[in-house]
Amino acid sequence: MTAGAPINPYVTPEMAPMDDLEALDFARLTRQRVLEQISRRVVGQDAVIDLLLTALFANGHALSIGVPGLAKTLLIQTLAETMHLKFGRIQFTPDLMPSDVTGTEVLEEERATGHRAYRFIEGPVFANILLADEINRTPPKTQAALLQAMQERKVTVGGAPHVLDEPFLVLATQNPIEQHGTYPLPEAQLDRFMLAIHFDYPSLDEELEIVRRTTGLDQPQVEPVLTRAQVLRIQALARAVPVADSVLRYAVRLVRATRPEDPVCPPSVRPLLAYGASPRASQCIILAAKARAVLDGRTTIRIEDIQTLAAATIAHRLVPSFRAEAEGMDGRKLVERLLAEVPVDAA
Repeated sequence: MTAGAPINPYVTPEMAPMDDLEALDFARLTRQRVLEQISRRVVGQDAVIDLLLTALFANGHALSIGVPGLAKTLLIQTLAETMHLKFGRIQFTPDLMPSDVTGTEVLEEERATGHRAYRFIEGPVFANILLADEINRTPPKTQAALLQAMQERKVTVGGAPHVLDEPFLVLATQNPIEQHGTYPLPEAQLDRFMLAIHFDYPSLDEELEIVRRTTGLDQPQVEPVLTRAQVLRIQALARAVPVADSVLRYAVRLVRATRPEDPVCPPSVRPLLAYGASPRASQCIILAAKARAVLDGRTTIRIEDIQTLAAATIAHRLVPSFRAEAEGMDGRKLVERLLAEVPVDAA
């Protein structure tokens, strides 16, 4: 990247004075500052926070999956507080309607003239960071209301399009164990999420600190450390990160190996896959790797970035076969098999 050169059309005049090298250093320091703020309220979960920041700066959406009580909602709320961005939250329930997500038109009458006109009232989707809490608790019709917003960054109400402000990031949560009264996300909606982030139980020391902090009188405050213009600047910088042809070929080859009909798919894995990932997975893993490199202060991505992000970007897009399910293999375990069997030097 050339210092001082325009990144892409997303760069606005208020972001222009910072050249590329300064922006890279700023992005690296931003990660540290955000982690410091979040650690005031959330114990551990550094890897999860890195993935959430990766989704934000790659301009993609993330699905957080974990059992209740692992601070999924708290972490997303705290992340939003570290930025000068508009935050919205939707608590998904079985009776939620699409208009409760996108907004609706209301008929208003002017008292003086008696003139009537429709006015659009924005729904909670009109935010920079949207927390879709327990997204699998609402029917497919309401889940689908997010599809256009997530993919096209706009909603259509009453035949009229309404464009969402940038940045726009949907961070959804899902409980993987309580399935009564839930509506599993269809593959088309899962594919809209750049990353699927799995929350694990804390370590013993972390859980001791969690209990110590949350059962006392202290209420830690979080300070914003990032503005909207800075977020957009880092997003633009991530887009400009170059990709070596060998890294690009490895990423695409890894995704193609998830398709059982593709010759690249290892013979030992082929019977375990019903359907593989689409080219969107290849796009997402490269974009996520670019954002990861920028957050690390690097000017290019590595094979290790692809391997580290493979499970989060590919696993939720796979459909295991009946044999895989019988053997207890989910998407993440299948990606681990592929990482072990798809050679890097053959990319």
